[in-house]
Amino acid sequence: MKKIRIGSRDSKLAIIQSEMVMAAIREFDPDIELELITMKTTGDKILDKTLDKIGGKGLFVKELDYALYNNEVDITVHSYKDMPLEDNPELPVVAVSKREDPRDAFVLPQGENTENNEPIGSSSQRRQLQLKALFPNHKTAPIRGNVQTRLKKLDSGEFSAIVLAAAGIKRLGLESRISRYFSVDEILPAASQGIIAVQGRAGENFDFLKLFHSEESLCISHAERTFVREMNGGCSTPIAAYATIVESEIILKGLYHNEATGESKKECVSGSRQNPVELGYELVKKMESCRRI
Repeated sequence: MKKIRIGSRDSKLAIIQSEMVMAAIREFDPDIELELITMKTTGDKILDKTLDKIGGKGLFVKELDYALYNNEVDITVHSYKDMPLEDNPELPVVAVSKREDPRDAFVLPQGENTENNEPIGSSSQRRQLQLKALFPNHKTAPIRGNVQTRLKKLDSGEFSAIVLAAAGIKRLGLESRISRYFSVDEILPAASQGIIAVQGRAGENFDFLKLFHSEESLCISHAERTFVREMNGGCSTPIAAYATIVESEIILKGLYHNEATGESKKECVSGSRQNPVELGYELVKKMESCRRI
């Protein structure tokens, strides 16, 4: 009997996402033995600093990468938006999920229907930039931690509201906490938001992930992540990308903010779904005027 060890962060959401992967593996072959191995990453341990101050999104995958390298696990499961933009050829993404709701969600304190005078909580530069346009009279402030930790800070009165990815809230069964959804035109999402990614070691067989994998999600992720990577996007740069597939075409929207000039720009391109990476580069070209200082 084959055994597969799945590496995951130890947050409730990460475990739920790993269990989604495990369910698809069981459907593929119920005789495969599965073991879930959880671990706390550096990004989970350091909560008093924003990610751009402590090393970026890679802090959520470092320990899991080590476990893969050292053959302690066979695959690892991540929220794709939390993964570094540079691909690791030794530890490639070997499957991605169907995309859950890509939107951002506005969450108010438990039992309240209106915001108080405390800041809106969000550590994302992307969200903060777009929130300022939507709520020009409201301050924003960083907030770190898993979804439950952030909700606890919100309900204790530290924030008037917080903004979270709708996908995570829905997967946790906390949809009732959402006060409103921001359309993708109001707040453009992070690249690959709502998509789960599975990493493995190069050269190994991952047929057992066939029922989990979505080619459509892989296609739109290539377009979105190419744009953000080539625009030097990361935790410290307000940048966003969102792609949709309509028949044989991809429509890719992007947001970039030049902090040196204060200029923000949104652009949109479309092209064949057969060339998602090239479409990402095309959107970069349309943004060149904004990127120049």
